[in-house]
Amino acid sequence: MSTPNKDIEKVEVRIKWDPSPHGEPDIDLDIIAATYPAEEPYGSPAYLVHFDSRSPDGTITLDRDSRTGQGFGYDEVMTIELGRLADRYGRVVVGVAIQQREGRRTFGDVESTGVQIREGYTSLLEDDFASVARSTAAVVGEFSRTGSGQWVFRADVRGFDADPDAFAAVMGSRDSGT
Repeated sequence: MSTPNKDIEKVEVRIKWDPSPHGEPDIDLDIIAATYPAEEPYGSPAYLVHFDSRSPDGTITLDRDSRTGQGFGYDEVMTIELGRLADRYGRVVVGVAIQQREGRRTFGDVESTGVQIREGYTSLLEDDFASVARSTAAVVGEFSRTGSGQWVFRADVRGFDADPDAFAAVMGSRDSGT
């Protein structure tokens, strides 16, 4: 799916999920953003932003981090200020990974999952991960800078069978996903 949204300045990425049943280990989903250099948009990321981190220039921040899914609505929120991102960056890939500390869990194992990417009141993406239910991580979309410097968004929900570290290393490659 693609969208005609152009010249995107600032977005919010939000995820939600239900806590694990009583007596079960906690379920922890994490938003990961990978920023790529304009000259190598499919190479190695210049940097990653995830739990306990932020971008070096403060343009990508994790505003809310949940390790359990407890709470109402969206449990984890990341803000990406594309309009402030330096010209040397040409691509930002956004994904969600399930921590695998307590054994293998897929999106199908987690109740009431959801992701939303919004610019102001405009929804660029809403998904429930049903199409990647057997995956442990998923890319949900990417922002890329056009030749004129505007940012455009492409929704692209692709599943991966990888822990968060392995996922972060491959999430922006051209030919990855399950």
